[in-house]
Amino acid sequence: EKALSVDNLFVFLIIMSTFAVPRMYQQKALLIGIVIALVMRGAFIAVGAAAISAFSWVFYLFGFFLIYTAAKLITESGHEAEHEEKRDSRIVALAKRLLPTTDSYDGDRLITRVDGRRALTPLLLALLAIGFADLLFALDSIPAIYGLTSEPYLVFTANAFALMGLRQLFFLIGGLLDRLVYLSYGLSAILAFIGVKLVLHALHENTLPFINGGEHVSVPEISTGVSLGVILGILVLATVASLLRTRSEQAKR
Repeated sequence: EKALSVDNLFVFLIIMSTFAVPRMYQQKALLIGIVIALVMRGAFIAVGAAAISAFSWVFYLFGFFLIYTAAKLITESGHEAEHEEKRDSRIVALAKRLLPTTDSYDGDRLITRVDGRRALTPLLLALLAIGFADLLFALDSIPAIYGLTSEPYLVFTANAFALMGLRQLFFLIGGLLDRLVYLSYGLSAILAFIGVKLVLHALHENTLPFINGGEHVSVPEISTGVSLGVILGILVLATVASLLRTRSEQAKR
């Protein structure tokens, strides 16, 4: 979850830049955005836990969705800013069409008054964008952690700690993210790996009548220890490769 949350930081940086959020208000925006994210993820985790306990075939959906997300992440690699700016512009356009908004900040207020009428400030629009972006991230990160544990408490705790550390990471490694050029490739490899693991688990616990007559399929299962080792190895490889590339590019200059 912490590894996947690093990708959130890149998107948060783009959102802060798109809405030109003053640095003095970024802490507040991140704090409220993270609280919103925790509430939404709590709901997602509860639904996921209920679905898993009732239907073992849900792991098929989780697995194939993670593999699809991994492929999509590869195709968008290098163009993340463009895709996120398009999403942000759609959110802003919808908000402006449905609600009164203002283009200027009023301190750190989320709602201000313009000509006697209440209007949403750009800070609130940035919060909406952060919340929507995290909702999209939750769609892959929550199925991913269910690939390591099916305990809802552990899933929520991992999400909570990962999100709580985002504010500090945002200001600590914000400048470093530009150097992690292979981060998207590493995260896509992790999602694909966990997706395959979930599909294997679903086959092992299979109850679908059109697969092996509804009987369990004898396939190898990947242990949690092996999973964590592979995830750590991919992250180290992606980070080292990224730093070596950026260092060589700087040396050429």
